[in-house]
Amino acid sequence: MAEVRAEMVANVWKVVVREGEAVSEGDTLVILESMKMEIPVLAEDEGVVSQLKVAEGDVIQEGDLIAVID
Repeated sequence: MAEVRAEMVANVWKVVVREGEAVSEGDTLVILESMKMEIPVLAEDEGVVSQLKVAEGDVIQEGDLIAVID
């Protein structure tokens, strides 16, 4: 199991994956927006997205859980 957490305060601009979707290392999970820059959040392991904890438009804080990959 791998937890994907936010590295900064940002807005969730786009959610790219859905729960139950298989991902590979390096796949984009969500795209964050901060200070007019788009920052992709990448999967660090391959597996299946078992939990997606954010939605488009959410404001997240550093350390917030974005997704869980099993």
